[in-house]
Amino acid sequence: MFKVRIRFVWCMIFMTALLARPCVSQASSPMDDLKAPIEQVVGILRDPQYKNPNMRQQQRDRIAQITNQVFDYKIMSRLALGFNWKSFSPQQQVEFVKVFGDLLNNTYIEKVQGEYKGDETVQFLSQDMIASGKAIVKTQILRKPTNIPVVYAMLQDGGKWRIYDVSIEGISLIKNYRSQFDQILEKSSPAQLIERVKKKSDIKTDLKTEK
Repeated sequence: MFKVRIRFVWCMIFMTALLARPCVSQASSPMDDLKAPIEQVVGILRDPQYKNPNMRQQQRDRIAQITNQVFDYKIMSRLALGFNWKSFSPQQQVEFVKVFGDLLNNTYIEKVQGEYKGDETVQFLSQDMIASGKAIVKTQILRKPTNIPVVYAMLQDGGKWRIYDVSIEGISLIKNYRSQFDQILEKSSPAQLIERVKKKSDIKTDLKTEK
């Protein structure tokens, strides 16, 4: 269950972990809200004190403070469930947002801690306003041996732009999860899906398909 290609997860992690912003001015643009925090998080990843295994949790906590600001987990949860969202009770919706957010965050941070090599760079290509308060930001990761295209779907909320989907090499993160959740909910209840996602949220390694 919840199978995500390693390369897809790593690309998503590398970009999103670097693309949160602690504060936003009223005049900020989607690209502004992606660019500004790169040096902050790269600094955390490169900080020599975190090479000590005993400091990994502290590093995770600092990165999480940033990533939690850039993702809109509620919108991502609703989109990942699609039409099934309405079959969840209000309490179950709250629970799902929590466990799904934990699943994303734990997986991403674990990967960025383990795979960031210090030589990746990000090129910001363009931003397109596709509707009022809705934008697409196109970027690419410059990482040998090939460049990796990464496209962000963003929504503006209270003057701040937040990510609600990411496409890596043309593959949407939200569509990836929606396909899996749809299949699970054909045979399982919302409560059972929540429990399965909750169990997966504690995984610190690559996601694997449950049989």
